Amino acid sequence: MSVHRHLPGARLAEAVVCNGIAWLAGQVPENTDADAQAQTANVLAQIDAVLRDLGSDKSQVIDATIFLANLADYEAMNAAWDAWVIPGHTPARATVEARLANPAWKVEIKIVAAVAAIPPA
Repeated sequence: MSVHRHLPGARLAEAVVCNGIAWLAGQVPENTDADAQAQTANVLAQIDAVLRDLGSDKSQVIDATIFLANLADYEAMNAAWDAWVIPGHTPARATVEARLANPAWKVEIKIVAAVAAIPPA
């Protein structure tokens, strides 16, 4: 069994791939001064980039866990999510309220996706 750690750091890798499945680290917004909808769109764009690096895309997302700092942002987050997700390719999903590591973050998203193969090192 081969394990690929994509963009590994001292604390975490951006993704880990094993047996055709990629587990992405929780992605957080870069635009911390934005509202929940814009932060979610920013996070989803980051997810697109990581999946692209792994030779996959959002049509291959199997599962998503969305952490919201405040459930009052649920509809705003869903507006960005609904614009991003491909109809007919919706993943299993859970959304929970959680205290996030940075108080400026309104959302963090963790994704599991299928990938064709382990990317070259």
